[in-house]
Amino acid sequence: MSKTKYPCVYKDNKGVIYYQVELGVNNISGKRIQKKGRKDDNGKSFKSARECHEYVVKLKNKFNESQGVFASGIQLNDFIDKYFLPYYKSKVQASTFKTKSHVIGIVKDYFNLTKIDDITVRNCEVFKADLINNERYSKTYASIIYCSFRQILDYAVTLEFIYENISKKTSSIPKEKINVPYWTLEEFQKVISTFCVNSFYEHMGFVMLWIYFNTGIRVGEGQALTWDKVNFKDKTLTINSTIDLKSTRKFEIKNRTKTDSGNRIISLDDSTINILKNWKKDQKNHSVENFVISYCDRPIGRNTVKRIIDRHSKLANVKQIQAKGLRHSHVSYLINYFNADILVVSKRLGHSSPEITLKHYSHLWPNNDRDLADKMTNIIQYKTIEKSLVEFKGNQAINM
Repeated sequence: MSKTKYPCVYKDNKGVIYYQVELGVNNISGKRIQKKGRKDDNGKSFKSARECHEYVVKLKNKFNESQGVFASGIQLNDFIDKYFLPYYKSKVQASTFKTKSHVIGIVKDYFNLTKIDDITVRNCEVFKADLINNERYSKTYASIIYCSFRQILDYAVTLEFIYENISKKTSSIPKEKINVPYWTLEEFQKVISTFCVNSFYEHMGFVMLWIYFNTGIRVGEGQALTWDKVNFKDKTLTINSTIDLKSTRKFEIKNRTKTDSGNRIISLDDSTINILKNWKKDQKNHSVENFVISYCDRPIGRNTVKRIIDRHSKLANVKQIQAKGLRHSHVSYLINYFNADILVVSKRLGHSSPEITLKHYSHLWPNNDRDLADKMTNIIQYKTIEKSLVEFKGNQAINM
């Protein structure tokens, strides 16, 4: 090792330039912070001692700006397990956490024992490229994984383990545009006509599909729906809860929806009110009084929802859709049959803004440009005159 004219900058026996600097004391742990490295944040080796010196100065400035907070070499895996996962679990529904845990596991496996403050822009770019080129992942899934990685680093910044989210120097992975299959009104009518409401179980399936198609509520909101949320007098449905369902006997009603804006009151049409009244009577005859979509006074599972959709779509000879496709079906129904305003649709779905609605459902709005152009025909009335009213002075254009 040999010194250079710059403090904290050295050359090894092979002439490779590196830095070794003591930054100060970590205000969280109380430990002295030393940094040593041969590359910058982009993973590039230093070309000169001066370049290395400039990087050391930047390191010191950032450490001072962060008020003495530094990662102290915590591994990304440890940070995820000890800090991020408990935080994330407290913020989302159990089903969301379960799904996201697998995604976060992919991030952990990739970075393995890498220290959180050793992650460079180049590491991020390589990770992103590996996700995109991995045949096991769709582009959308790769986007979700990389977005989760960035979210983890964001939280590390919030807790002041690192002073910046280095991954934000890279671009995100754009998601594929996926159109969720849905039923048109005609298809829904075919499906709903395959039920025999004299059968208690089929009556429930009929009501279940009717509610989802005519209200656009989320699947979990429907599973958690209880009769006290139905106001027959005002003809409204209050949505302010969802469900954590491990089994039909082990569940927890959460007094919150997926988002804050999801708490809403939905107006119901007279047909839906009458269907609900008849269903409530049928339930009472079978000693079911609590959950609306239920045949045993316990919430139904997602598999039951799927099974009913699959069975009756086959009977009706229409395309099979996912449960969330009923929400899309509702939006299509509102737009194509009632020309519903985007603001009304957004509030009905429980979105925080019309922009969110357009982001997910813009493909359902028909392209009315041709209709609009046709309506413009002959609207503007005019009649030209034989002699110009303009007194022109100057050169006139001459037809040759």
